Amino acid sequence: MTGPLAGIRIIEVGVMLAGPYATMMLADLGAEVIKVEPPGGEISRQVGDSYFASLNRNKRSVCLDLQSADGQAKLAALVADSHALLVNMKPSAIKRLGLTYESLRRHNEKLVCVALTGFGLHGGDDPAFDYVIQAATGVAAMTGDPDGPPTLPGYSAADNSTGLTAALGLLAQIVSGRGGQVEVSLRDVMLSQLNYRAAAYLNDGAHPRRYPFGAHSYYVPAQLFPTAEGYLALFITHDGFWRAFAGEAAIEGFATMAERAAARDEVLAVVSAALARDTAANWEARLKPLGIPAAAVRTLPQALAQTPEMVVQAGEFRLVGSPVKVTGYQPEYRPAPVFETQSS
Repeated sequence: MTGPLAGIRIIEVGVMLAGPYATMMLADLGAEVIKVEPPGGEISRQVGDSYFASLNRNKRSVCLDLQSADGQAKLAALVADSHALLVNMKPSAIKRLGLTYESLRRHNEKLVCVALTGFGLHGGDDPAFDYVIQAATGVAAMTGDPDGPPTLPGYSAADNSTGLTAALGLLAQIVSGRGGQVEVSLRDVMLSQLNYRAAAYLNDGAHPRRYPFGAHSYYVPAQLFPTAEGYLALFITHDGFWRAFAGEAAIEGFATMAERAAARDEVLAVVSAALARDTAANWEARLKPLGIPAAAVRTLPQALAQTPEMVVQAGEFRLVGSPVKVTGYQPEYRPAPVFETQSS
């Protein structure tokens, strides 16, 4: 079976992570993605071959100097026969190079133009790298141990989230049948993902606070716990989970969510003492058959070893495959394009 996006052509003028990740997700689902690279190649090629491969499989590449008349003419020819263009650059560069719907509509009225930026097309050119956005939107401030410094996750959460959101916006506008400009910014995406934390402040004045071991602000117990060996993530969200867990761990009392929230410190002390009597791996094995959300903390190599079905081969590189599963369709994972200095 062909991919669900077969027949859709998307032009990408993307750099580094967010934009290329967005179009790679679409390419995995069958879209034809043409990556426009400047003379010298897209900058992420300099980071490393495996880095570039992890964000650009299933695409083809053309080299266009968009600052030249010839490059603009060739871009116009591509646009005339494409469904969408996705760009992630500074707003001033997007406008200067004519990569907006207003500039390109004369070539294709139904073209969908997606601008992926730090702060919006009219939000200025301040640098908008992933870690900077996490710091600017409150994510870093609410992450980490209460007595420690602000903390950032070990991967590019803002870039990846914004890439997925941009892909959603692009497809939504294509489905509408109308061309037009779509804007997605890293700042807005990260604020949106703070949903219930932001709502608690906006409506109740509740300032986000950090809890030890990344504990949830509402549910108790829902956090990481040290065990006899390793750490266990335990996530008790309702009373049924608690009854099952308490029975297995030989804990009495705290029957309702309200009771557990009111006695947070006492509950955590009792649960910590119980979990310290066995290893994280054993607790996971004991709790999963009971339907209790729990997992031992694994390293990335351990996680990949347990999910071999998610590791795919794209040319010479082993990569993590598409998370979107479509019945009857299996993506063909082709390698990232080799950079050709001659445009086509």
